[in-house]
Amino acid sequence: MATKKIGSAGRFGPRYGRTIRQKVANIEKKQKIWHKCPYCNKKRVKRISIGIWGCRSCNAKFTGKAYTPS
Repeated sequence: MATKKIGSAGRFGPRYGRTIRQKVANIEKKQKIWHKCPYCNKKRVKRISIGIWGCRSCNAKFTGKAYTPS
C-alpha cells in the first residue's frame, strides 16, 4: 500500500493520522495565499505572525484572525 503525502502536511509522514494532516494542510493553504488588504483593496497581504498581517503594497499592519485576516 502506497502512502500519499498531503501538500505541506506531508512533512509529518504517516504520523498523526490522515484527518489531522488534511486539516493542517487546508489551514496552511488558506494561510499562505495572498489576501485582500482592507485599506488599499489589493491582494498583497501576507501573515507576519499569529494574528498580525501586513500589506506589501501600502505597508499597513493590522490584526486579524490567526490563519486569515478577516
